[in-house]
Amino acid sequence: MIRNNRHKLYIGIGLLLIAAAVFIKAAGKPPKETIREIRPVVGKIQATITSTATVQPQNRLEIKPPINGRIDEIMVREGDMVKTGQTLALMSSTERAALLDAARARGPEAMKYWEDVYKATPLISPIDAEVIVSQDEPGQIVTSSDAVLVLSDRLIVQAQVDETDVGGIRVGQEVVISLDAYPHIKVNGKVDHIYYESKIVNNVTIYQVDIVPETVPEVFRSGMTATVNIAEKTNDNAIIVPLEAVKRTKDGVFVLVKETRRSNPIEREVELGIADEKNVEIISGISAGDRVVVVSQEYSPGSDAKGGNNPFMPFRRRSRK
Repeated sequence: MIRNNRHKLYIGIGLLLIAAAVFIKAAGKPPKETIREIRPVVGKIQATITSTATVQPQNRLEIKPPINGRIDEIMVREGDMVKTGQTLALMSSTERAALLDAARARGPEAMKYWEDVYKATPLISPIDAEVIVSQDEPGQIVTSSDAVLVLSDRLIVQAQVDETDVGGIRVGQEVVISLDAYPHIKVNGKVDHIYYESKIVNNVTIYQVDIVPETVPEVFRSGMTATVNIAEKTNDNAIIVPLEAVKRTKDGVFVLVKETRRSNPIEREVELGIADEKNVEIISGISAGDRVVVVSQEYSPGSDAKGGNNPFMPFRRRSRK
């Protein structure tokens, strides 16, 4: 019995090896080389640091009442701009609220008398700001620890930058901000502050970076998620070639250059500068007038003469006409 089982195991392994060989032969196909000549482009190239960020107030100020009591009137709404010293709300202390309730039962004259004698407590704005939270309603009971209103002097974007990238960020660098909710809106900004203390987020050390937008669109809301592209390095007059034109070997970095008197291109050592996702700057080694040869490889799935059927897929017999 053991011998028969072992024999079946060998047969199964052999069939699997045959099937794998057939599949590799059918699917494997050498890459196709494409060769083209290009001229280096003289233009702008920029290396950027991309990070996720959040829209939030730079200075968030909660307006809390100095006493316990009841809100009589709220004089502003969310989105309103307020000035320093402006009255935002009126409230009654617990004693005033009790007196007014008793006077209201005695008639309008008693009510007016106590309103004039016992004035309401105003809540005053200490700064020029925008109202970003106003959730309470008149008649609601509040304590001195409750925030009746929340003010913000301006909205900024706070990015979380990995510690490996924070070395390339400086105050004043240009930034392009895009909101996840409105990806078609691009807002320019600048780095305003780099925090000195790090944080651990998902076992990654990050530093917070404050970015101040040049203009704040109406669609900006506190808590929105954004993506920021921070310009690390920029050259407006760089010699640029595609990344695939650059060949790296143990002897250095080269590009293939086609010379007039030679039939085959030659390797020319170059010095690289700024690189982005597709292109790289050439600092020295070639000029804008050189002809650079780019050799690229294109991989395509294998196919046989009859259309490249997968050996593991069921096939359909062709009908005869």
